[in-house]
Parts: sequence; structure tokens; C-alpha cells
Amino acid sequence: MTETQVTESFRLAYVPGVIPGKWGRTWEARLPEVPLELLAVEADRAEPALLAEEADAALVRLPVDRERLHAIPLYTETTVVVVPKEHWLAAAEEVEAGDLAEDVALHPLDDVLGWDALPGVPARERPATTKDAVELVAAGIGVLLVPQSLARLHHRRDLTYRPLAGQGEEDPDGSVARSRVALAWRQDRGTDLVEEFIGIVRGRTVNSSRGRGAGGSGEPAEPRKKPAKGAASGKAGASGKAAASGKAAKSAQPGRGGKPAPKQQQKQPRRGAAGRPQRRGKR
Repeated sequence: MTETQVTESFRLAYVPGVIPGKWGRTWEARLPEVPLELLAVEADRAEPALLAEEADAALVRLPVDRERLHAIPLYTETTVVVVPKEHWLAAAEEVEAGDLAEDVALHPLDDVLGWDALPGVPARERPATTKDAVELVAAGIGVLLVPQSLARLHHRRDLTYRPLAGQGEEDPDGSVARSRVALAWRQDRGTDLVEEFIGIVRGRTVNSSRGRGAGGSGEPAEPRKKPAKGAASGKAGASGKAAASGKAAKSAQPGRGGKPAPKQQQKQPRRGAAGRPQRRGKR
């Protein structure tokens, strides 16, 4: 990471369908002195905005240029099929790819799924945007496959959506195209503020964060030190040490005549009448 750079705000770009609200609220709570500037961009404009330094970080859809950008995947979206409410697929809980064999599948130019083989019958022309494709679905022209967040973003009362079957663990080969959302930033722009936002999206607490919010000074939070082995003994250990030191102090006190008392007085053998030591008999 480079040294902290002075900025008036932290600029976060985000693509359609991604909602940065919960992370923004956490940012405001931790760094109220640094305004968070949210920049809504189209999916194909997020990467150029980072490279042009128009944003400090961005919530993007993968893939991105990993040679110039760092990216942390955050989550993978569910792919859904948008259909009119009166469509026969609206009665199903989920849709199999084979169910779309006779339906016209709209493929907008701003598609974020990147299908190798789009289910259904390809439309003669590709709509310019996902919004335009949704309008064509409402007109009964065809169906649309998009991430669930985009289906919610362009919701209409006369339309509904159903998840496409075979996603997740049921699709080990990855035959169903899905969109992955990530946090991206320039490799040469790893500031403390970027590090702070990384901690927020990863769910770090204030104390475990590596950025400014940890201590308010912009320095990384110091790791907590483990207590010494003897600390677990508590007051009992302390009182034991005090007692031991008290005994040592007593033994070090001077005896009579100013001479230090011996540490331990040895037992003197009993003496007989002649002053000679008496021998103990064998038992």
C-alpha cells in the first residue's frame, strides 16, 4: 500500500443493479469526516472510470483487467428469466433452459452475462440496452435472461421473473451464465481509504480494520497482544509471589549483633556429659 493521500472525499462508482447503501452507511458511521461520493455508471464504464482516476474504487461486474486493477469478488447473482405475467412459464417455480427452446431470447448489447450459447431462439436484432429489452418483453416480442438485480431494477407490473434451473452446485460445468460482482481499484492507487472500504465490504469490525477508521489517525490498528502465560493465574498467583518475596525478605533481615541471620539453622547433635556427641543406637 502507498502512503495516505489527502482527498476531499472517497469516490465510489457502481454499476446498475448493485446497491451500495449498506456499505455507505457503515462508511458514514466510521469515517464521518470523509464524505462518500457515489457515482452511478453503466456496466461498461466502471473500468474506464477507474483507469481515468474518476473514481477511487468501483463495484463492478467481472471480468475486469487484472493487469491494471485489483478485484475482490463479493457475490454471485442468480440468473432469472423475465417474462410477461400471462406467459405459461410464469406458473413455474423455476425454468429449465429447454423450456425456452421456442421462445425468442432477447440479447441486449449491454448484456453482462456473456453467454456462450444463449437459450432460446436468437432475436433478429439486439436491443441497445437491457431497459429496451424489458420493453420488448412487455410487448410480447420475447423473453430476457438477466441477473436478478437487473430484473428488480427494471421491474414492471405486467412482468415477472423466474430463476433459471441448474445454478450453483447443481451446475458444476457452469452451463448457466451468472454475473459476479466485485470491488475493484487501480493497482497503483491502494490508499488507506481504499483499504478502509475493503474492510467494510469484507465485514471487518472497527478494531480489525486496517484503515483510518481503526484509530482515527490513518494508521493501521495494532494487533492485540496475547496475555502472558502467568496472567491466567490471576490474583492468586500474585499473592503467592508476594508471600514468597515476604519470606525471602524475612530471611534477609539482620540477626543479633548486626550480623545477617543464617537462611536456615541446622540442628545441633545432642551432647553427653563429656561434651561429646551421642551416638544413636540402631533400631
